[in-house]
Amino acid sequence: MQIKALPVGAMGTNCYLLEDESTNADAGRILAQLRADGMTVRAILLTHAHFDHTGAVSELRQALPGVPVYLHPADAALLGSDIFPPIGATVPYDEGDALTVGSLTVRVLHTPGHTPGGVTLLAGDALFTGDTLFQGSMGRTDFAGGSYEAILASLRRLGQLSGDYQVLPGHMDASTLERERRSNYYLMEALEG
Repeated sequence: MQIKALPVGAMGTNCYLLEDESTNADAGRILAQLRADGMTVRAILLTHAHFDHTGAVSELRQALPGVPVYLHPADAALLGSDIFPPIGATVPYDEGDALTVGSLTVRVLHTPGHTPGGVTLLAGDALFTGDTLFQGSMGRTDFAGGSYEAILASLRRLGQLSGDYQVLPGHMDASTLERERRSNYYLMEALEG
C-alpha cells in the first residue's frame, strides 16, 4: 500500500490516496494524481461530511461514475444542512465494518465528537483520523452535532489501540499514535478520564 497526501481546497484539507500497488475538494488535482499514478478509483471513503471534506465529491462522481461514496449514517442524515452540503447518495458504513478495496482491507472505527458520524479508518499501519485526532490537537466540537465528551471518548479509544500507527489527519501534518500519546494534551486528558 502506498499513501499519498494531497492538501486540497481553501482549508488545506488532506485528501489521502491509498494506492494498491498490487493492482496498480480539489477534484482536478485528485484526478490528475490518480492518472499520473495509473490508478483506478474503487471507492471514496469519507471520514465525515463537513464541506471541506466533501467539496470535491460531486465533481469526482461526474468523472468517476459508479464509484461508491461511503459515509457514516449519522453524518449522511445531516447532508443538506448547515456545513453539511448535499453530495448525493452514499453507502453507509459503521463501526466494525471491513471494506475490501483491491487487496487492501480498511476497518471502520466510529469516532464521533467532531461530527456525530465521524469515523477513523484503519488500513495496515495507518489511521486516517479525519478531524478527530490531529498532531498535537483534536477536531473542533463547537459545530452542529459536535460533542466534547464524545470526542474525548473517541480519543480514549484511539489512544488505547495496541501498538503504534501512522496518524494521518484531515488537516495539518502526520504523526504517530505513540507520539500523540506522549505529547497531545487532549489525548492524554482522554486517557486519564
